[in-house]
Amino acid sequence: MRELSVQLSLLNHQISAHFELRDTDFDCLDVIKRHGPLSPSALAKRTGLHAATLTGILDRLERGEWIARERDPHDRRAVIIRARRERNPELFRMFAGMNTALDGLLSDYTPDELELLADFLRRTAEAGRTATDDLVNR
Repeated sequence: MRELSVQLSLLNHQISAHFELRDTDFDCLDVIKRHGPLSPSALAKRTGLHAATLTGILDRLERGEWIARERDPHDRRAVIIRARRERNPELFRMFAGMNTALDGLLSDYTPDELELLADFLRRTAEAGRTATDDLVNR
């Protein structure tokens, strides 16, 4: 698991560097893409980052046109952050090599084996989220 984590971190580092993003900026962008739109406070809670740190990250992502800050339709005083979908093709191209490799790897498994692997990965991700939340809430 550690080797997988390291390799994926290195891949993400190369991709974030290509776009001249800091690793933490790229991580926040990924959280926004997966769980957004989010309020800045919800993003801070998910990432465990201090609000002042997050402000700088969001400023950089907005300048790079990766995100948009918009008024919350349910509370005009609040702001929500959404990922800008028009940048997705650039990201997809950068992950194409990994996606192609995974397609080849996964083709060796039966549907039942793929379900087992997917369940393991979901449960592993949840264990990681729980461990992270426990550290953030100490």
